[in-house]
Amino acid sequence: MFAVTVQEEIPLLGGDVTDGVVRVGETVRRPTRPSTRSVHALLRHLEAVGFDGAPRVVGLDGQGREVLTYVEGDSAAAPSAAYAVADESLAALAMLLRRFHDASASFVPPPRAVWEAGSNDDAAPEVIGHCDITLDNVIFRDGLPAALIDFDMARPTTRLFDVVTTLRHWAPIADPVDLEPLRRDLAVGPRLRLFCDAYGLTPRDRRRLLDLARLRFDRSYHAMRVKAATMGGGWARMWDGGAGERIRRACAWLETHQDELHAHLV
Repeated sequence: MFAVTVQEEIPLLGGDVTDGVVRVGETVRRPTRPSTRSVHALLRHLEAVGFDGAPRVVGLDGQGREVLTYVEGDSAAAPSAAYAVADESLAALAMLLRRFHDASASFVPPPRAVWEAGSNDDAAPEVIGHCDITLDNVIFRDGLPAALIDFDMARPTTRLFDVVTTLRHWAPIADPVDLEPLRRDLAVGPRLRLFCDAYGLTPRDRRRLLDLARLRFDRSYHAMRVKAATMGGGWARMWDGGAGERIRRACAWLETHQDELHAHLV
């Protein structure tokens, strides 16, 4: 008889919402969601068009979990390393996001595609956005962003909405009281300009950026409150941990500083 090798399951920590994520060898196993089929179709499309900054789909395992390739590298999860907040990294992230958007723009969702509900722009969707590019969900190699992970929140949206969502965490558009020391004194206005330049954001979108950020804060607050009450789990933990208050403080900070930030975008 042949011995059966059972590979160790190593819990992967850092995500806010999805429980039960583990690494097994060179793969990641995650519980499926109603949106999993649609997300897998997106990831297969990204592979087909040559976008190398996302995990690949392997399939489902014997427990019904989705199986993705493990993306080597380090996330920028707090406490962030100095390279993660450097201007060079911010510009590289903008270019990575632009490549992702350009790759997803040609994606045709499967029939009856299901996506995770969340806040969004009022404008017509242009791409499938990641919509959750937090510090946890960017993988660095050699000190620069190389890949995006955790596409659970991906959904049809505008390029600008995904940019705004990214800048929320990476500029960052936030009350400094809620930031770790390394990110507390970053020059937000110049970083907004740097990101938009590296992405190639249009003048029209630059004019809308901060207004859309304020709209997103309001919609995200209400969406998160509903999910915390109806879905529990990680959403409830985030809400109980003060996520709502942080969103409100970020919105108030933006209202106070919007004019000076906007000056860097025109």
